[in-house]
Amino acid sequence: MNVKKKRRLQILETLATELESKPGSKITTAALAKAVGVSEAALYRHFASKAQMFEALIEFAEDAVFGLFNQIMREEKDAITRCHQLVFVMLRFAEKNPGIVRVLMGDILVGEHERLRQRVGRFFARIETQFKQVLREHNLSDKEEAEIGQIVFQAQILVSILRGRLNRFVSEDFKESPATYWNENWVLIKNGLFV
Repeated sequence: MNVKKKRRLQILETLATELESKPGSKITTAALAKAVGVSEAALYRHFASKAQMFEALIEFAEDAVFGLFNQIMREEKDAITRCHQLVFVMLRFAEKNPGIVRVLMGDILVGEHERLRQRVGRFFARIETQFKQVLREHNLSDKEEAEIGQIVFQAQILVSILRGRLNRFVSEDFKESPATYWNENWVLIKNGLFV
């Protein structure tokens, strides 16, 4: 990895750490530069704006999460188990990357560029699409006529549960993992959602 890429990565890692260690606080470029150990001008040589830094964190989340989703889709064939694991993977990602979750939940994006909020919206829309695909394939493989309304409803509920757990994680300053009791909760969700 060249020096420029290493510095960009260091800036993003430091930004994620700052977002985690200062929940509820804005992160200024001056504070970020100090934490990285460079000048603000040096930050701007790697990123044109703070918005670009947030966008890079969103891109990292997309690459990591959807890479794991693809692995689940290859290895697991049961649709209900896939849904369980897709949510669990996202919850574990959040647990390991709390600073990035602040970005994904929009906590730190207040007052930032609208395109960042839209990008986060597309991230969660893509997760919902993944659930729809899993559920559609399940219905087709069972030779049942896929009820689009039911599939959409189930996918929306799963995303709402996921976002709710992530939001709670952020609003409680990362005190308890969003994956806590997930397996126990899944039994209730599964029985209510896939009857």
